[in-house]
Amino acid sequence: MASRASSETPAIPSLPRLGTTWYRRGVPYWLRRAGLTLFFLLFMLAYCAFALGLYEGFRDLLPAALHTPANIIQAVLCAAALVAGWVTQRRSHHEGLRNPPTPDDAWHAKRAHNHRAPGILALGRAVLLIAAPVMPAIAAYLVSRLTAWTLVREYPSEVGARRWLAQHTPTGLNTHSHLT
Repeated sequence: MASRASSETPAIPSLPRLGTTWYRRGVPYWLRRAGLTLFFLLFMLAYCAFALGLYEGFRDLLPAALHTPANIIQAVLCAAALVAGWVTQRRSHHEGLRNPPTPDDAWHAKRAHNHRAPGILALGRAVLLIAAPVMPAIAAYLVSRLTAWTLVREYPSEVGARRWLAQHTPTGLNTHSHLT
């Protein structure tokens, strides 16, 4: 039978994509982070191949004299999208660190994202042909956002969970961030 003190101590909250591995940041944590990175790398490669194929199909419809100018415009758009995606994600990350979500907020945000995704995908199919000329730029934006999201030391949800745990545990437990 558990003692009264141990029943009052909250369990380490589970976080989306990280489970409870965020607390110790040991081998299981880094394996999850590596798995996420590998998944997103494969996703980005497939998405970029799709976007380039779609763009090539659009470009082939243009007269041959317009292929080079279209490629130059596309390269400029992609460079701008890479910068914009990186800056947007870094700002979002810094804002997330300033106001980190609680573990419950992190799960609610994940569920909200999962419910929005099918609608976004359905809408994406409807405008796919319209977006074909700029698909590489859209892919560049997505790649830079995902890369910036993946290459952070600590996610805002981890910071929020540490703060939540510090507020809900006795003072004797070590709940400070391992990164400070």
